[in-house]
Amino acid sequence: MHSVPPRYGRWVLILGPVILVLLILQFTNADFGSKTTQDVLEPATGVTIDNTHNETEITDHVPSSCPTDTGMDSVLVVMKTGITEAQDKVPVHLRTTLRCVPHKIIVSDFEEDIAGTRTHDVFLNVSETLKQTNQDFALYNRARTGGRTALTSQDHTKVANGPSGMMDNPGWKLDKWKFLPMIHTARREKPDAKWFVFLEADTYPIWPNLLGWLAHFNHEERLYLGNQMQIGSTLFAHGGSGFVLSNAAIHSVADYHTSHIDEWDDITNREWAGDCVLGMALAAAGIGLTWSWPHVTTQSVWEQDMLHEAFSKTPWCFAPFTFHHMTPADVDRLWEFEQQWFADSNTNVLIYGDIFRNLIRPTLADHLDNWDNFASAGDDKEDYKGPKTPTSLAACADYCAADPECIQYRLTADSRCTTSNAVLRGKPSPSTQSGTMLWRVDAAVERMKQCHKVTWVTG
Repeated sequence: MHSVPPRYGRWVLILGPVILVLLILQFTNADFGSKTTQDVLEPATGVTIDNTHNETEITDHVPSSCPTDTGMDSVLVVMKTGITEAQDKVPVHLRTTLRCVPHKIIVSDFEEDIAGTRTHDVFLNVSETLKQTNQDFALYNRARTGGRTALTSQDHTKVANGPSGMMDNPGWKLDKWKFLPMIHTARREKPDAKWFVFLEADTYPIWPNLLGWLAHFNHEERLYLGNQMQIGSTLFAHGGSGFVLSNAAIHSVADYHTSHIDEWDDITNREWAGDCVLGMALAAAGIGLTWSWPHVTTQSVWEQDMLHEAFSKTPWCFAPFTFHHMTPADVDRLWEFEQQWFADSNTNVLIYGDIFRNLIRPTLADHLDNWDNFASAGDDKEDYKGPKTPTSLAACADYCAADPECIQYRLTADSRCTTSNAVLRGKPSPSTQSGTMLWRVDAAVERMKQCHKVTWVTG
C-alpha cells in the first residue's frame, strides 16, 4: 500500500538507525538525494535502463559503424529547415538521428554546407515571378544575393506564436511556401522510394518504431499519415510532428500540383500554415489523412503525457515515432537513451511505457527550483485546482496532497499554484518552482496495463 511521505503531512520523528544509514550514504556518495535543477539539465552521460527491476548504468552504446540491413533502404527522409536555424539545429541530427539513414536530404530556403552535407534549395524550381513579387520571399532573395551576411537582427528575433502563427517572423512567413515544392524535391531525389518521411529540424525520429509501424501499410496505396490537426474544415498532418507519404500518394499529389501550380500559389498566399495547404492539396487529389497520434506528436519527450487518454487512445503501449520541439541537447540525450535501449533490450520497438519508466521517471524529483513541470497553465485550464494566492510552495504541495487525483504542482513566478494529474518532466523556467508526488507517480505506473504487445494505428 502506498502511503503519503512525511514531506506532505506532519513531520514525524526519524529513528536513529535510519539517520545513521543516511549519513553513511551521504558521505560515500556526495550527490545522494540531490534535488537540484542540475540533476536533470545536463545531457546524460549514461542512462539507467531497468529491464529486470535491477538498475544498471551503461555509458556508451553508439555504434562505430552503421548497420547495412535496417529496412530503411526503401525510405527517403526529408528534413525541412531554413537559413535562420539550420546551422544550430541540423548538425546534431547529422551525427545522431540521420547518421545511419541511407537516403536523406535537407531542404531549405538557402543552399549551403551543414556539417559536410549540402542542403537543397527548395525554391529552386519555383516561379521567379512569384519569388520576385511576393514579399514573403524577401528573406530568400536577400540570402540568395548576400548569403548569411544579408541576415538582419529581425530575421533572428523570436516572436510570440499567435493564433495565425508567427506573422512577424520573416523565416516563418517564408516557411509556408516550402511544403508543396519539397514534395517535388523529394520525388526527384528518389522516385522509387516506398515511403517519404518529412521532418523538421526540431523533430526527433525513432526509426525502428517507424519501420514497425509502416509494416502495417502498403506503399502502393495512397497514404498520408500524420498527427491530425484542423483549421476551419481542413484536416491535415501537423508538419512539426512529422508526416509520411506513400509512393503512390507522393506521385499523385505531385502530378496534381504540377497541373494546378498557379491556383495553389494563390491558395498558399491566402493561407498562413503550409502544412494545412499541403493537406488541402492532398485532399483535392483524393488522398485523405490517416489520424496517427500518438505515433507522431506535437510535444517534446519531456512534455508528453504518456499515462492519460487523448483522441480515444492512451499512449502507454504505443510506439512513438516522433517528438517535437526538441532542442539539440534534447536530441543528444534521447539519442543516447535510444541507442542504449536497443543495445540492451530484447525488443526492436521502444514504447511510451519504456520511455516513461527508464527515461522520464528517473529524472523526476519531489521539488525543483527554477523549473516548470507544466502542471496546468492557469485559470483557463479545466484541470486548474490550486488557490490563486498560496502562501508558499509547501501550501501548494499540501493542496495537491489533499486531492487524490493530483500528481504534480507548481508555483509560478506570479505566485499562482496550479496542479495536474499528468506526469511531465518539464523544462527550466526562472522563478518557477515545481513539485511531484513521487509515490503517486509510482502508483499510477502500477495501475497501467501490461503491454503484452505493441499497439499500432493501422487505419
